[in-house]
Amino acid sequence: MHSACPLSTSPCRPHRKKEARMPTEVKVMDAHEMRRALTRIAHEILERNKGAEDLVLVGILRRGAPLAHRLSRLIEQIEGTAVPVGELDISLYRDDYRTRTVSDIGATRIPVDITGKKVVLVDEVIYTGRTVRAAITALMDLGRPECIQLAVLIDRGHRELPIRPDYVGKNLPTSRQEFVEVRLEELHGEDSVSIRKPDEERQA
Repeated sequence: MHSACPLSTSPCRPHRKKEARMPTEVKVMDAHEMRRALTRIAHEILERNKGAEDLVLVGILRRGAPLAHRLSRLIEQIEGTAVPVGELDISLYRDDYRTRTVSDIGATRIPVDITGKKVVLVDEVIYTGRTVRAAITALMDLGRPECIQLAVLIDRGHRELPIRPDYVGKNLPTSRQEFVEVRLEELHGEDSVSIRKPDEERQA
């Protein structure tokens, strides 16, 4: 015989503890941490290249471009020398370009001849390495740099090509199912880096 619940005529049912769900998005960098990482990268670029002479920063559109401009301003503050900044559209160089639309294509703008220059490619995240490969190919169509270096805010691993960045803001181990979301003040109104974790809704 079931015991009756207080103030109820129906039998009591065992109470099931509600399982806590893990958040689907976890912030891993805030604005202060991003600024500190970029400042460190700026110092490392200057140290490796023995100053700012013949340096050109080229940001991969879309999120790499604002970071390249920030690094240029930081280098000017440190060294007192303005560094040219370019913006590189790699849409037609990607190995998935046939699946992309015209709206995906930006406009390459590089204000100087890169031949003989030390070019630092800048992007927000490196993952498989395919974006960087496309960027290198695009650059070589524009000139013959003395060297090409790579600066990224986040290295999340899972490389498919033998490409390694020279400057890294943060190494961030992830699974292939996770997504790294970089938000920038210039594009999104805030600076932050988050990992979006998969859940049932996202997998559907």
